[in-house]
Parts: sequence; C-alpha cells; structure tokens
Amino acid sequence: MAPGRDSRRDRFVAATRKAVRSLWNALPILASVVLLVGLLRTYVSPAMLRSVFGGRSALDVILGTGIGGVSTGNAITSYVIGGELLDRGVSLLAVTAFVVSWVTIGVVQFPAEASVLGRRFAIARNVTGAVLAVLVSVVTVLVLGVLA
Repeated sequence: MAPGRDSRRDRFVAATRKAVRSLWNALPILASVVLLVGLLRTYVSPAMLRSVFGGRSALDVILGTGIGGVSTGNAITSYVIGGELLDRGVSLLAVTAFVVSWVTIGVVQFPAEASVLGRRFAIARNVTGAVLAVLVSVVTVLVLGVLA
C-alpha cells in the first residue's frame, strides 16, 4: 500500500459523509420549494398574475418588491418561484424585484431583528434593501435590453 493512501481514503469518507449530511439538511428546503411551486401552479392562474402584474413597469416593480419583502425566504426558493412567475407571464422587471427583495428585505423577521440590532438599524436596513431591490431590478432589465 502506498504511503498516504489511508489518509486519502479517510478524507474521501469524511467528505462523503459531510456531503450526505448537507443534502439531508437541504431536503426540507427542497421539499418546500416543490410544495410552493405546486401550490403556485394549482391555485394561481396566469390570468390572476396578469391582473396583479399588468405590465405597468413602475407599479410592477413596486408590487414585486413589496410581495418579495413580505414573503421573505432563501435564495434557492426565490429562483424557482421567479422562474415560475416568468413562465406565467410576469414581467422580468417585477420578477427581478421580487427575487432581490425576497432575500434582502425582512418584514416577517423585523421584530426579532429590531430587538437584537435596534429598531433604527432594522428600519434602515429594510428601507435600503427595498430601494436597492428597485434599483437592481431596473438596472438588470436595462442591461439585458428587455425594458420597453
């Protein structure tokens, strides 16, 4: 047996265990994504989405920012939901604002954040997140050349 062979095998086994643990820990998130997408496909029709996001750029970006900020979640979930929204005819501007605000604004966890970090800081962080969500969505769509 070559020197160091056991240590490579031990590292491989340790890395494999760590990967399996990470996958196991990610399963609840993956399951929630599947369930959310299923609910979206079942209960939210394209006509409903078009009535909310009617193609009015300014209003769509504000609605996307607001809905994403109130919903709040992890990035992986927002990408899947964003893709579904795009497939259902929601504008890229609204979806980009939704995705950015989903991960940067925390209306749901605001009370906890305010109690730990201070009310003023929590307000400033959420307002900054909202403004940046709007700016990032507009710049992203402009860079992609999709904004009419």
